[in-house]
Amino acid sequence: MERLLISGGVQLRGRIRVAGAKNSSLAIIAAAALAPDRSIIENVPRCRDVLTLLEILRALGVRAALQDNGRLELDSREVSGHVAPYGLCRQMRASIYTAGMLLARLGRAEVPLPGGCVIGSRPVDFHIRGFETLGAHVVTEHGYLKAHARRLVPATFYVPRSSVGTTINLMLAASRTPGITVLQNAAREPEVVDTAVFLSLMGARVRGAGTSTITVEGARDLHGATYAIIPDRIEAGTYLIAAAATHGDVLIEDLIPEHITAPLTKLADAGVTVDSDPTGVRVRVEGALRPIDVDTAPYPGFATDLHPQCAAMLATVPGRSAIRETIFEKRFGYVDELRRMGADIRVEGDTATITGVPYLTGAPVEAVDIRAGAAMVVAALQARGETQITNVENLDRGYEALEDKLRSLGAQVQRIAT
Repeated sequence: MERLLISGGVQLRGRIRVAGAKNSSLAIIAAAALAPDRSIIENVPRCRDVLTLLEILRALGVRAALQDNGRLELDSREVSGHVAPYGLCRQMRASIYTAGMLLARLGRAEVPLPGGCVIGSRPVDFHIRGFETLGAHVVTEHGYLKAHARRLVPATFYVPRSSVGTTINLMLAASRTPGITVLQNAAREPEVVDTAVFLSLMGARVRGAGTSTITVEGARDLHGATYAIIPDRIEAGTYLIAAAATHGDVLIEDLIPEHITAPLTKLADAGVTVDSDPTGVRVRVEGALRPIDVDTAPYPGFATDLHPQCAAMLATVPGRSAIRETIFEKRFGYVDELRRMGADIRVEGDTATITGVPYLTGAPVEAVDIRAGAAMVVAALQARGETQITNVENLDRGYEALEDKLRSLGAQVQRIAT
């Protein structure tokens, strides 16, 4: 067990590059295992979720080598096991992608029902209904999703709630299913588009990614590919919000600004100066911030994964702000931790009302999930005194070299063993 010690009150200043998108990496790594071939994936983050997925795939016969520079070499020629390891799958939600991969490649899959952050209902029912529509027989028993099919068949499927995970999983399964599969009400997130591009490089024909209708023309024989992951928009948003919270001046280089239009618009509404161009995004604060109201929404709306960080920033903004959570009903796990630091937050139904206080104070707090942990970091950076953040393993699931990047911006942060 480790913890972070952060001494607040320092304005973040400087420039950094964020890692490749964690959520893209998880989907594309699973996609690479569809082909009995080698693939090279660049810009892969060394975060805990990625390392866990690689261990799962190794248990299924994949050979994987992730270098320090983010270059991942995958050899999936000898995938033979169809039962994913229980303990590893319970650690992360994206382990469910192995079900789509195994079902398409081997015709059978036994994957433990996934774990991950406790932020609300994320049922596997959508995945099951999608697999059944493609012709698989699926049951859940003894803690496993068990699916088999003599052959998958192309079909049209309406994706409930525009689920990102369901959209990606069915894209994986359909990519090795000859014929045309249509996904209606598909998720539009950049990570879905990234996965679609990679699958097309492997030999499938995926069209419409980034819109609500995706068509996948599958191919029985896919091949390996070389690809570079897009920058992580959630990591970038976290650092930009942290810069605003500390009244700093930070440039995120090599970011795709269009991926975070909604968060940047809300930062501008709060009084943050935002400059963006094709090479990156710079935010700086030169005066007082203003309260804002935020509604989370599927892309291109304000990402739920930036909700807790935004709440931490607003905790010291004079006036009353509100964040309405429309995706995950248990996203508010960060609230009690921010209250330990002096925040004035009231939650009623799906909305957190935040009344700005003059300052926060350092306190012992916990990273109860990935993004709640990021909120604790944002709060600690602007607080008076020292904050101790425990359960940093959750932060490590989604952020690569967090303390190193923060220190490069002037933050006083260190990691110590408990």
